[in-house]
Amino acid sequence: MMFGRKKRRITRILIVEDEPLVAFDTEYFLSESGFEVVATLDRVADAVAILTTTEIDLVLVDVELADGSGVSVAEQAGASGALVLFVTGNCPGEARSLAAGCLAKPYPQRDLLTAIDAIEKTLAGKPPKRLPQSFSLFAQAA
Repeated sequence: MMFGRKKRRITRILIVEDEPLVAFDTEYFLSESGFEVVATLDRVADAVAILTTTEIDLVLVDVELADGSGVSVAEQAGASGALVLFVTGNCPGEARSLAAGCLAKPYPQRDLLTAIDAIEKTLAGKPPKRLPQSFSLFAQAA
């Protein structure tokens, strides 16, 4: 019998975060956890551009970015077929229709991994076992 990591549905992640330390820590943590971080960006325009040309499974996006709203990124992600996880201190009202979930800042890194796992389970039609307190899963959007 072989034991190993389960096959992930979400492998390619785009990070859209304008706080450099948060962006760096998230990129490092996700890379070390086996995800492919396609890019880490801090501008809405750059994120929208990459979403039109690159296959991405999940976009982690802050709502309040220096050059605009992460909601615009979420709208483009949806049009491109990518899932969205808002990572923000202020989850927008339209989040339920745009995202698979919302993770409130600040959060421990393990909560980010648990949130991604919960989105994957929902995609597979399975209920997640536990959710972090700071995470809201929007099953209808996943």
